Amino acid sequence: MRYWALLAALLAFGASARAETPRVVVSLAPLHSLAAAVMVEIAEPVLLLDGPASPHGYALRPSEARLLAKADLILWVGPALEGFLVRPVANLGKAAVRLEVLRLPDLERHPRRAGGVWGEDHNDHAPPAGRYDGLEWDGHVWLDPSNAIRIGGALAERLGALDPANAARYRANAGRLTAELEGLDGELRSMLAPVAGKRYLVFHDAYQYLEKRYGLTPIGALAIDPDHKPSAKIMQALRERLRAEKAVCLFSEPQFDPALMRIVAEGTMARQSVLDPLGADLPRGPTLYPSLMRRLADALSACLK
Repeated sequence: MRYWALLAALLAFGASARAETPRVVVSLAPLHSLAAAVMVEIAEPVLLLDGPASPHGYALRPSEARLLAKADLILWVGPALEGFLVRPVANLGKAAVRLEVLRLPDLERHPRRAGGVWGEDHNDHAPPAGRYDGLEWDGHVWLDPSNAIRIGGALAERLGALDPANAARYRANAGRLTAELEGLDGELRSMLAPVAGKRYLVFHDAYQYLEKRYGLTPIGALAIDPDHKPSAKIMQALRERLRAEKAVCLFSEPQFDPALMRIVAEGTMARQSVLDPLGADLPRGPTLYPSLMRRLADALSACLK
């Protein structure tokens, strides 16, 4: 009898210990991958936006709102990208810790660009130096591995504060993530160096962080926000630029109809390929982020060569 009582007590203790680990909700798959790496063998974060859906124009479902309400920590980029989260996160009061990536003080940030044709040093709407404005910065920050390292470190700090018993493990996991991403950064640099000067066009301006990190040469994008179609004037200007610059490739995205890219490509010699900044079809978890970055580099390299 005492054996069963002891066993029940141990099981109850284990369940209590597990329940004390923070409930972490993450907006996007690449951020979820980084969180999963920091939390490995401790707990599993919950991914809010799963599947092929894009954060642009997304509408939060009741089940997802309930996940947010139960969270101890919410990891998201910020209003520049996940506009659908602005009001729900604000309405949570002090119930959860918010880790808004674009507010990290040591983050590499780039101003949001306009759709259409770009010059060599095209930057629109740049906020004053040192100022944070969630709507003026490009939100696709994870596409620079140095930012992914910063995100992992900041998350480990926040989790350690919420869960002091596992603080050292979060820090150790973040250290291993840093080492892996530093190696990945060198690998991507080697893969993309041979095509750095090749010109190309993207459907959606999601790749600025990747481009600036590795010295790539885009000539423009059909749109900043893929939910708003470009004007006929912009499409004509892009077609003329494609011909004038002898651009090698046009890249669409799996989340959106590629028909507009085909229209722009008419009468040019540019090849067409696909880039996916979210890794919509990749297995969820710690391996998604490095797989996503390698696949982007592979797609760019294969088409631009």
